[in-house]
Amino acid sequence: METVPNESKTPSKIGDRPTSDVVVRLRTQDGRDDWLYCHSHILVEESKYFADRLSDSWPTCQILDSRNCVEVYCEEPDLDSHVNVLRLFYVIADGLMMEICHGVKNALGILRVAVKLGCPRIIAVCVDYLEAVPWEEAEEEEILNTIPSMGSKVEPVLARLQPVNPTAVMKVFLAALQFATSSPPSPLNDLKNTAQEQLEYMLTEDDDAPLLSADEEIKLEVMRCVKKLLDRFNSIVESLLCDLQESISDAGKMQSLHSCLTDLLWACQILGKLEIIRDFVCSWTELSVKLVTIVQQKDGEKQILKTKLKVLEVTAKVLEAVGYGIVVLPTVKRLHMVKLWLPFVRTMKPLVDSVSEETEDDLTLKFDNEIWQSLESAFVAIILTLSSVDQTDILTEWLENQQIRYPDLTEAFEVWCYRSKVAKRRLATLGEEHNTAKAV
Repeated sequence: METVPNESKTPSKIGDRPTSDVVVRLRTQDGRDDWLYCHSHILVEESKYFADRLSDSWPTCQILDSRNCVEVYCEEPDLDSHVNVLRLFYVIADGLMMEICHGVKNALGILRVAVKLGCPRIIAVCVDYLEAVPWEEAEEEEILNTIPSMGSKVEPVLARLQPVNPTAVMKVFLAALQFATSSPPSPLNDLKNTAQEQLEYMLTEDDDAPLLSADEEIKLEVMRCVKKLLDRFNSIVESLLCDLQESISDAGKMQSLHSCLTDLLWACQILGKLEIIRDFVCSWTELSVKLVTIVQQKDGEKQILKTKLKVLEVTAKVLEAVGYGIVVLPTVKRLHMVKLWLPFVRTMKPLVDSVSEETEDDLTLKFDNEIWQSLESAFVAIILTLSSVDQTDILTEWLENQQIRYPDLTEAFEVWCYRSKVAKRRLATLGEEHNTAKAV
């Protein structure tokens, strides 16, 4: 079928019935039946689908309103996009065409129809538009569900979603690590918190594998940065101890201590994921006496209580690592940690409970019950690794103390009672077996 070129100097317009020679009939399963009066030379130039339908090789030709008719079937939600594509056939300038896209959802609808009808010019405009504009989260998901099935011609849209090579990921990780363990000016604290959150996310295995594997290079760099953080923390502690001896109060240093504790708590998470927390635990053990001395002397103000809570959070991570055998410490150090931190935790629990009741609306003073439970479980686990004599001293002091309700050492007490009662029989049996084996 021959198409009649438009010899008029006036540009053709969609819907111009007197000059049109084709009716495009858009039909849906829901009964919609829209007629659009078009021009064959424009349809053929812009769309392979219409070029095929209006060619002499197409086996049948429908006539409607004394014009060639091409029926296009579509889903109801896509009908408007089909109309938009037909209108875009009549837009000469690509720049103006891109303006008509106005919005990711609309551009995706137009792109789907353009791919279906074989419209290379409109496809190119939609791809350029989608590649350039920002996407909302829902739009990004729709793009991921739509674009991959359309072939190589639309691949540029997905450029921002392509995997990054491991070398580039490592560069970002190391740069973020340096910043996350630094001490930037206060206006940059939010950015620092974001860096810490994203570093943890990179190393977390969830529905996807970690963004990078924890090789020796990463572990060494993390340990180096955390050591710098611990050195800075130690310097603050030493300075506060000097101030304490000279009866000097420095709110700025206490704020620095609190900030550093927040960083150390984050560092515990990272070190735990990488299974390299031993050096941190040892350093915290060495610093514990000085730290408790400082925070015990500071009481009353809300900020000091916040700092004490942060101390408890870090201590909980350290005691967990020791109590569950992740880090093996000598007996003397395990006993030291229990005797130092058990009284501190015991006095903190009622204090925090009373303040929390008075300031229910202050979320900064909320303390997760799971942390109290974690501390309690860690104490029980560590106590049960000590000698029976040390266990006896600790449990006696616990039973005599007014704060017996927390931490609840009932489990340790029950195990101690059982072990003590059967000790002679168990050891005697082992001795008899040993003598029998020796005689044989």
